[in-house]
Amino acid sequence: MPTVACPDCASTNRVPQERLGDNPRCGRCGSPLFQGKPVTLTAANFDRHLAAETPLLVDFWAAWCGPCKVMAPQFEAAAKALEPRMRLGKLDTEAGQQIAGRYGIRGIPTMILFRGGEEIARTSGAMSAAQIVEWARSRAG
Repeated sequence: MPTVACPDCASTNRVPQERLGDNPRCGRCGSPLFQGKPVTLTAANFDRHLAAETPLLVDFWAAWCGPCKVMAPQFEAAAKALEPRMRLGKLDTEAGQQIAGRYGIRGIPTMILFRGGEEIARTSGAMSAAQIVEWARSRAG
């Protein structure tokens, strides 16, 4: 049974695979576990989302980055297509410098796909929603 971290309280929830599409709610706070938009990742919640069994696609970005601004609505659109089989999250590299450093982020936007806490794929540069979906699905297996 896959685990999913709540986008609001970061509690870990077990959800049967066949129930992922049934709009599951957090057992702790009652929030929907999938909201059709990327989760804002911070130093406080990053590791909880990373540890969940649901694949996690992270967009490493910064407010001053032009390509990041262009890609932001595309990443949001991709979340609607990829959830609930995958969690999408955004990490501001300025606010989360320690996490960005942990993964050697040198250029942004950079996306990293994680499964079971391990990096399984990485790409840099802005993409359209369709390209993000295609890239993520082809690497998630």
